[in-house]
Amino acid sequence: MTTYYRPLVQSGARRPEGAVTLAGQALWFTHVERLSRTENASVVAVQDVPDEILAILSRPRAPIAGLDMNCPHIMGILNATPDSFSDGGVHNSVQTARDAAEQMVGQDATILDIGGESTRPGAAFVPEDEEIARTKPLIQAICERTKALISIDTRKASVAKAAWQAGAGLINDVSGFTFDPDLAPFCAEVGAPVCVMHMQGDPTNMQDDPRYNDVLLDVYDFLNDQVQYLEALGLNRNQIIVDPGIGFGKSVDHNATLLRNLSLFHGLGCPILLGVSRKGFIGQIGKETRKDARAPGSIAVGLAGLAQGVQILRVHDVAETAQALRLWAAVR
Repeated sequence: MTTYYRPLVQSGARRPEGAVTLAGQALWFTHVERLSRTENASVVAVQDVPDEILAILSRPRAPIAGLDMNCPHIMGILNATPDSFSDGGVHNSVQTARDAAEQMVGQDATILDIGGESTRPGAAFVPEDEEIARTKPLIQAICERTKALISIDTRKASVAKAAWQAGAGLINDVSGFTFDPDLAPFCAEVGAPVCVMHMQGDPTNMQDDPRYNDVLLDVYDFLNDQVQYLEALGLNRNQIIVDPGIGFGKSVDHNATLLRNLSLFHGLGCPILLGVSRKGFIGQIGKETRKDARAPGSIAVGLAGLAQGVQILRVHDVAETAQALRLWAAVR
């Protein structure tokens, strides 16, 4: 029987005796929720948690591509696509996209996530040559003008190779390295930091009645398996970011369950990326049909993620998120 431990995260300078620091951050916990697939959940004190689990939960996360993972980061979304759900067609030239990238960096984005294939629900497959043509020139242009970490958002090894050669420093695979069998070995070969995300199905069918036995534990187990797979290929766990894949093959209730329990994923020993920006559930719960008017809801959920120790927020609205993050940090 597998037992899972979810830290009940707290903050504040005054900590009770015995409180355990969470992932090297200014957060801590004195109790955890103990979960399994066969027994009812229970809350136990940290003294009842195995030492090896506490070590994983508490140790500072290593830098990723030179970025300190013990403080929050903003990843700006920059899609060079005609059909992405929110910003498709906005960055339809290298010049426009490069200007947008420089603006995001000036607004405090430390990572830029470049995508050449839409992964919105129902999106069509994009041939590799076309995806490379959309992303490689843009990455080259951005690298000439900024020192931000460039992430390539792709499922395909050939696209990742072209992006890596152009200056990308992170491979972000929404399929969790299940789509192209050549992608993970390439990342291991060159030592590329990676982000492994959970998605049920693929963009063409992922929102067709998604079902889980236990969405929280199912997503955790998938990510754990993929992290172990990447380690077996030669990647160090310190080079791996995990993403529960909010909105990718999940209902509103699935998303809410994952968001309430994000701190569980610290048990993987990797930084956590949270991507909720402008997604459908933000519109449904927040009652906002306009995708580009969902910044308030997106920021609210992002800050709730930071309160659980998430290290990276992937967002469209960089300036607004950065302002909120500064105020959130100041009052905490």
